[in-house]
Amino acid sequence: MDYSEYLYLSHNVSNLVYHIVCPAKYRRIVFDENVEEHLRQICLEIEKRYDYIKFLEIGADNDHVHFLVQSTPNYSPTQIVKTIKSITARQIFVECPQVKKKLWGGEFWTDGYFVATVGKNQNETVIKEYVKNQGKQVAEYRQLLLSFGNIVRKDTP
Repeated sequence: MDYSEYLYLSHNVSNLVYHIVCPAKYRRIVFDENVEEHLRQICLEIEKRYDYIKFLEIGADNDHVHFLVQSTPNYSPTQIVKTIKSITARQIFVECPQVKKKLWGGEFWTDGYFVATVGKNQNETVIKEYVKNQGKQVAEYRQLLLSFGNIVRKDTP
């Protein structure tokens, strides 16, 4: 994924980057590596179809997804989120039918979401790394605890 750029349109120049977080319905753990990869591919297709949505980074963490998205001032964050959520939900259910079994009621995402703007320089870099590493910190921490646990067990009588 890329860093944001200044977008030059006929009547404005902008650099609007949003950090969007969308939880899965009922906060179910549905984002394994397979589902995350399908989600990434679906988002790339969204990017091709909608010229006002550019994904800078996507990171899943078991029960929610962080999107770092650039857009233009012509579209509200709500419009962007609705587009992303509706297309990804429909496609994930088609491409990953096992997910539908974990959710009842036929909905993939919760109704709510989090959105914040991100600054062009240092904030974007920090948020990009945070989004990119979703779900990885916990696994590394668990591995560290397991390793530490084994050391402690060996040393204790």
